Formats: sequence, C-alpha cells, structure tokens
Amino acid sequence: MANVKKWGKEEFWGVGFEYDPQWLLTDEQRKIQALIIDLAQNQMRDNAIESDKKLLFPRKNFEILAKHGLLGLLVPKELGGMGQNHTCAAMVVETIARYACPSTAMCYTMHTGAVAAALFRHHNSPIIQDIMRRIDKDVLIGTLSYSDPETGSHFWYPFSSGAEKVDGGYRVRKKASWTTSGGFADWYILQTTSPDFGGNYADLTCWLALADEVKADPSKWDGLGLRGNQSGTLELDNVVLAADRMVGPKGDGAASNDECVDPFFLLCSSACWNGIALGLIDIAKRHTTMKKHVDVGMRVADYPTIQDYVGEALADTNASRALTFMLAKSMDDVTNDCDWSLHKDLKALPRAQFLHWMWMVKFTAAKNVAHVADKMLHACGGTGYKPGLGIERYLRDGKAGWVMGPTNEVLRQFIGKSCLLGFESLDYWNTSLNERVLNNELKKLDAKGKRALADKLMSEAKAAE
Repeated sequence: MANVKKWGKEEFWGVGFEYDPQWLLTDEQRKIQALIIDLAQNQMRDNAIESDKKLLFPRKNFEILAKHGLLGLLVPKELGGMGQNHTCAAMVVETIARYACPSTAMCYTMHTGAVAAALFRHHNSPIIQDIMRRIDKDVLIGTLSYSDPETGSHFWYPFSSGAEKVDGGYRVRKKASWTTSGGFADWYILQTTSPDFGGNYADLTCWLALADEVKADPSKWDGLGLRGNQSGTLELDNVVLAADRMVGPKGDGAASNDECVDPFFLLCSSACWNGIALGLIDIAKRHTTMKKHVDVGMRVADYPTIQDYVGEALADTNASRALTFMLAKSMDDVTNDCDWSLHKDLKALPRAQFLHWMWMVKFTAAKNVAHVADKMLHACGGTGYKPGLGIERYLRDGKAGWVMGPTNEVLRQFIGKSCLLGFESLDYWNTSLNERVLNNELKKLDAKGKRALADKLMSEAKAAE
C-alpha cells in the first residue's frame, strides 16, 4: 500500500494515495508533488479563498511557486530550469488545482503553455533565453493570448489581428476577448495573421510582447468561477515590435499550435479539471464521514447512496486521469522526456500526431468535472450549498471546463466529424466547399432564382479578376 498522505503533521482528510497513480511518477516528481501539497496546506489554499472573494490575481501563489523553481518546470536545465516532462507538468497542475487553488492552476496552465511556445523556438532567440533564465528569480509570469472577439472559441482564427513590416521591426495589432492573467502577466505569447497576409487565415505568426506593451482591462472580469484568473480583454494596439520578438519564423503559427500550444493547453487544463474533481471528492469524503444523523446512528457516508455517488465519481475521475497521463507519457516518449533541442529542426513536430487524442482528453475531463461537482454537492446536501464547506467554490470553478475554448461542443464535433468524414473535413479556416450542401440548396431555386444567382456570381467573379 502507498505511503500515508500528509496534511501538515496529520493524515490527509481526503482521498489517500491508494487512489493516486503514484507509480507514474519518478522519485523527483513525487518530491515535487509532496512539496506542492505542503505549500497548499501552509498558505496557497488560504490564498485561493482570498482570490475568489476579492477577484485577486493569485500572484502570491506564483511567488511561492517561483521560490521553489516551479515557474521553470519545463525550462531546460542549461537555462536554469527543472527540465521536467509532460507527465510532471500534468501532475503539478492537478496537484495545485486539487489541494491549493484552481485559479492558480489555470493561470499556471497558461504560463506553461506560454513557456512551451517560447521554448519551441528559443534556440536562436537571446530575448527568450533571457526570460527563461530569470523566470523564477524575477517571478516572470507568462501567458497565451490567442482568442478573438469575432470568432469566439475558434481561437485558431485571429480575425481581428495582423502585422506589417515597418522600420524598426513589425507593427502588430491584436485584440483578444479572453486572456488569462491579462494585465498581470509579465510576458505574453500572441498570435496574429502573418506579415504580408494574403487572405489565408492558416498563415499565422507568433509574437512575444511584454507587460508594458499591452492594454488590458481586468475590471471587466467577474466570472462565475476561477475568479482569480483575470481573464479579461487584451489589446496590442499597433505596437512596433523589434524583429527578434517574432517567435520562430514567419508563418510558424499553425505548427506552433499543433505542436506546443494546443497539446500543452489541452493537457494541463484537463489536469486542472481532474484536480478540481478530486478536490470535490476530498471535501465530500471529509464532510460525509464526519456528519452524523443522530436519529439513526449513522454517518452520511454510511448510506449506500452516498457510497455510490463517491464510487462513481472516483472511478470516472481516475478514468479521466488515466487518459490524461497516458497522453502525457506518449508525448514524453516521442520527445525524449520533453527535450527542446529536438526543435532545432524546424520540421520536428512529434507531439502533433496526438492532437486529436488531446481533444478527447479535454472533452472527457471537462465533462467529468461538471458531473462530479453536481454529485458531490448532492452528497453533501444543504451544507455543500453554503460557501464554508468549499464545495460551492470548486463547483463554480469546475463549470469553466465545458465552456473554455475549444468548448466541448466544438471538440465533440471535431472528433465525430473527423472520425466519420476524415480530418480534411474539419476545414479550420473555412476554405473548403461543401458541394453536397451547395447542390442541395441549389435544387430549391426556381429558374428565376438560378438566373439571379448566376448574375450575382458572374458579377463577383468579374470584380475579383
């Protein structure tokens, strides 16, 4: 049997290590896990309550993580980081969300995604290398800004963005409807259409922007849950960035998405949802084993219905964790445990082969946490409905999983459509003609309607010549 899980000097009051896949972790990673649990018990969990009540960005928790080198978790050892892998990243996010603070876990997810996007193309970038070297010492929090107010959760389609080459570099404009840590991060990885954009929205380029170059409005963030995230609007308003702020070559954005941004975001956000689900089960265990019904001489946990709720929740959550860690291990295997030197070859995209699997990871984790949140509330009854127990806050935080882009509606359509019709049918950038739909609609036109449509199309074709 696994070692006893500790909460300070006492045995942990939630689910023990016997239901954690500890065998997946190295000795070093288990030490990191134990460290985070200890940090959560000492301070980070209390900070989570403050962030939720006061809409405070969790910088206190980031300072704690930085003190122990955890902002540089993925940074290669030669740049002063821990040089850890995907499995460790998933474990760290899950552990922060479960024991400490879901808002911190989601901000850390975005930080990890930004670090990955930067390390993907850091080899010839002194400015990125400098940030990586100082990331813990100076508490340099990074984030991703990929959303667009015109395209919603279709974040791969940056309609309201662009860049033009000018004297001194590139004039870059970016509008984002959501940016986790917006206005609080120290550096940002942004994506726009490429310089010399010709209408092809698959032609994307990534940029590094610093805190004093972006405009953010944190006051517009007042979310149902994850209230410390400060996921407000963000704008880069025609700022001239030096040429060395382009992350990777021009047009590298789609490759960056498939190889780093999407895999790390989907992996770590899923780990966050799994951590929240576990945190809910932990709280429910503590409450139901302590709460007694004196009239029948039973604890709430003695009722078979409550045992069924917890058993199903734990089984489903560990199924989601198993899928998450399976994909983390798969990416570890193809990258030599997250060896960033592989990407000196600009064509090396080993993680991209798992992207459609990562869609399923996120869909599963987000669906599960929503269900677990409801059932653990039911298990805890009226007491769970009140903020003091903690179920209420975790429930609100967990509901973000389904709607966070790509939403579960988008992902399940991607999965089903690609399975039935092939990946080419997904048409991310709306460039492929659906002839079946077109021909069916044309059948509905009478002769007059067809002539009018033909005249319209001929006129548009002539104007386009």
